[in-house]
Amino acid sequence: MSSADTRAVHAGRDDLVRLGVHVPPLDLSTTYPLPDVTTGGDSYEALATGGLPTAGGSHVYQRLWNPTVGRFEEALAELEECEQAVAFSSGMAALTACLLAAAAEGKRHVVAVRPLYGGSDHLLATGLLGTTVTWAQPGTIADALRPDTGLVIVETPGNPTLDLIDLADVARQAGDVPVLVDNTFATPVLQQPVRWGATLVLHSATKFIGGHGDVLAGAVATDATWASRLRQVRAVTGGILHPLAAYLLHRGLQTLPVRMRAASDTAGKLAAWLQAQPAVSAVHYPELPECDPLQLIGRQMSGPGAVLAFEMADGYDAAAKVAGACRLITHAVSLGGVDTLIQHPASLTHRPVAPDAKPQAAVLRLSVGLESPDDLRADLASALTAAVTACA
Repeated sequence: MSSADTRAVHAGRDDLVRLGVHVPPLDLSTTYPLPDVTTGGDSYEALATGGLPTAGGSHVYQRLWNPTVGRFEEALAELEECEQAVAFSSGMAALTACLLAAAAEGKRHVVAVRPLYGGSDHLLATGLLGTTVTWAQPGTIADALRPDTGLVIVETPGNPTLDLIDLADVARQAGDVPVLVDNTFATPVLQQPVRWGATLVLHSATKFIGGHGDVLAGAVATDATWASRLRQVRAVTGGILHPLAAYLLHRGLQTLPVRMRAASDTAGKLAAWLQAQPAVSAVHYPELPECDPLQLIGRQMSGPGAVLAFEMADGYDAAAKVAGACRLITHAVSLGGVDTLIQHPASLTHRPVAPDAKPQAAVLRLSVGLESPDDLRADLASALTAAVTACA
């Protein structure tokens, strides 16, 4: 199956006819029967050290592995064109596992390119996991590498200002160092980073993959070797995804291509409209030529996505007023749901980021949902008017 739409519907469901069911089963078991002591012990050993279940063995305990989680992992790996995927209780748990897996190999140094999600930036900058970071520009990654560099970390489009990075160039500079790409904004519908040399593809699956604001999750799609290392970290740290969340995420994949196309179309219309508003000084959206100088849209990414950012000409006060004045659009963090959200990154998601790397105070991030473009424009127009009046 070559179509992303078809793969999104059928991935992880190949055995349903054989099972005699139409919808994947949901397994909520926390513990599993052991055929005998020897088999149970062998199964525990295999799963606790990063392996997968074997025929005739036991799943032993949900912290080690779960079949519903495994189905979602299989489906995501197929969409990302990776060998395997490993699902976690949150996107930050997924990133933590990647850092710990690299550190376990003696690789505690990371090269990272900003902007990143604020939580990722904070985790790297503080060194809470015993890692160190060198912040690089997209063109200076090679110069920042050290013998103990375990990962090169980038996010494209970047959070919150949608900066685009040429992944093939990143991989070229990284050489033998694994490249981790946060693909949350693009999703596998618009971008498969492994095609351009990435080793690990990170998702906050809470966002577009879940798609409805009711699941907290993270995932990493990668090769079999890295997946085994991540499963071992997950098993001993307890970061596995809950099976009900995995069930909902697997269901969310079925509509992901349709949702991404519809929301991206509306985002493009709103970006063009915002550019024409006197109260707005700049719009950040990959479809705009000035935001894609390397012409990555249509080459690396098949579309611009459903998130945009814009800057208010009157600065922080105007941005704060717009965020609070929206009525249809919800003022809240997170993104990727069916409803449109607006938030002020510098005050919220990127609050812990160093002052010299924090988003400008005038910037607002808009995650576009599935509402009518006309209704969203009307709500933004009203909020912009309220901001102009308040700042006059």
